[in-house]
Amino acid sequence: MKHVILLGDGMADYPVPELGGKTVVEAAYTPGMDRIAAEGTLGLIDTIPPGCTPGSDTANLSILGYDPVKCNAGRGALEAASMGVKLKPGDVAFRCNLVTLSDAGNLGNCVIEDFTAGHIGSDEAAVLINHVGEKLGSKDLFFRPGVGYRHLMIWENGPDSLVTKPPHDIVGTAVAEYLPAGEGSDRLRELIEHARELLPDHDVNRRRVSRGDKPANAIWPWGQGGLPPMEPLTSKYGMSGAMISAVDLLKGIGVCAGLEVLSVPGATGYTDTNYRGKADEGLRWLERGDFLFLHVEAPDEMGHEGNIKGKIEAVEAFDRDVVSVMLDGLYSRKHEYRVLVLSDHATPVSVKTHVSDPSPFALLSSRSEENRSRGVRFGESDAVRSGILVSPGHTLMEHFMGDWRTFIEGF
Repeated sequence: MKHVILLGDGMADYPVPELGGKTVVEAAYTPGMDRIAAEGTLGLIDTIPPGCTPGSDTANLSILGYDPVKCNAGRGALEAASMGVKLKPGDVAFRCNLVTLSDAGNLGNCVIEDFTAGHIGSDEAAVLINHVGEKLGSKDLFFRPGVGYRHLMIWENGPDSLVTKPPHDIVGTAVAEYLPAGEGSDRLRELIEHARELLPDHDVNRRRVSRGDKPANAIWPWGQGGLPPMEPLTSKYGMSGAMISAVDLLKGIGVCAGLEVLSVPGATGYTDTNYRGKADEGLRWLERGDFLFLHVEAPDEMGHEGNIKGKIEAVEAFDRDVVSVMLDGLYSRKHEYRVLVLSDHATPVSVKTHVSDPSPFALLSSRSEENRSRGVRFGESDAVRSGILVSPGHTLMEHFMGDWRTFIEGF
């Protein structure tokens, strides 16, 4: 039995007035996901426990069967794992975004205009973050380049009571009340201030401005924590597994979960990603492996931008070039399979950030007795009407890997 999870990050949404009250997924053309919903089982999954921030770290840990209340110490530590950075006891890892900050004199009056710095490419971003490290790093604090605007900062023996804010939650707002707070916050604020003075005149940013691109003129550290204890899925379920993603957070979760992290040329973490390449690589892996988690970031990015058209296109590309390709490939290879398709959380275009509402999932098994067909489409409205809610969300994985038929008959 092949177990496959196909995840469209942030795909779920709220009803959109411009779409006649439909959500983005409901308005999109998604025959692959609709087939899974119609022939298999459709329901809702609650991936964000009460009191937890609706981040991709929390949600994806839940989907893989980890209770995020117990094992999620911060996305920075997970991204460090993906980069091969070995954290020592006491080390605190931060996600460090390159951002576009307005020029408003005092730092507190500045506004985060773009938390992605115009979706800066990895090559330019690496030059800038390395420059920050050379000028502002020290014996106990250093930087590592990641993918696009997403980077890493490590503070050896750093404070564990800092309060930080994700930059994608405060776009267009003066940062005064969102600057780091708590023990050690003065040093972080100084780093942000010094980077704001250092970066605008760099040659990379001069070139970006001259060609009409947004400058990466500041850093924003957040998502700090130490490495959490996680039992490898490979030992828990006695299987071989792999992760496909373009973003370091998911790769880091894969590393900590004992999964092989597969590289796909052209995987960018944005709408120009190599959707089909991910599906093809996943099918190649399943010729020798048992479990696959395939992640696509693009719908989430469009949600953060509030881009309705872009999010529909990202969802349709995910369905066409990932979901449908995987279904056809599994069928033609005559594998027994369970395929789970879902969103980790909703990123509604109306609010441009993550929310804690349950998201739809659909599961199709090659064993007909494991399906609960109701002739519905994949989407939020039909998922609500199904009467199935998996809460807490981290319990779904055990049933997905185990006795699915008995579990679903309980609803």
